[in-house]
Amino acid sequence: MSEPDKRSAPVLITEAQPSYDDQYAARKRKYALMMGMRFPCLILAGVFYHTWWLALAFIVLSIPLPWVAVLIANDRPPRKAEDAHRYQRDAKAIESTDHRVIDG
Repeated sequence: MSEPDKRSAPVLITEAQPSYDDQYAARKRKYALMMGMRFPCLILAGVFYHTWWLALAFIVLSIPLPWVAVLIANDRPPRKAEDAHRYQRDAKAIESTDHRVIDG
């Protein structure tokens, strides 16, 4: 198959953001993932309690996770830099000839 022709690509007619429901679902997934990482960090800290520096590293890693998760979940998604196929009108001159100016 050949690459699609630029003219056959659909023209983007809006710069609308994803729907609120889609944004909410993405933020909810990020929050659940980050909060889900906290529990294994605390479990690993308990497993490695004999190696104090490793247990301390897991505990220190788990402390800011709720704060960061809330900040990321409440933030709107960044704008995407898309190179979309937009409609470009041909530039046409209004008048192409010079006109004589009469003073007086």
